[in-house]
Amino acid sequence: MAKSPGKRAQHTAKWARTMTKWLVTYSRRTGARWTIVDFGGRTKAESRGIVDLMAIRKDHRKEGEGLKRGGLFEIVLIQTKGGSAPLPTAEDGVRLLRVAKHHRARRVVLAAWRLRRSLDLFELDGQQWKPVTASEVFG
Repeated sequence: MAKSPGKRAQHTAKWARTMTKWLVTYSRRTGARWTIVDFGGRTKAESRGIVDLMAIRKDHRKEGEGLKRGGLFEIVLIQTKGGSAPLPTAEDGVRLLRVAKHHRARRVVLAAWRLRRSLDLFELDGQQWKPVTASEVFG
């Protein structure tokens, strides 16, 4: 039995988040481990808001004013797209940058997953999405 378009979209969105979590978890070579925060709703479907996932880890390299090593965090905001979902609009990019600035996130990343293809990562650089590797962002 074929799934409805809405169910299919939910399914691919869930897989996009799952594959992104896997990639972040297994791309780290050195340093502190990334913890993934999923902002899925009660039914594990997407919730409101522009950010789908957040990767966070302790920053052991820097000391803040009056803080010791490990007292600060590195934050990466992640938006996921699965299946044939359209890429974020320019307005979405502006919203993502505002959220990143508010939370002092180090990077904003788009994870685009397509069935039977690899997961592609893009970093928001100004108004443009530039391809990046997982090790560049999470290594």
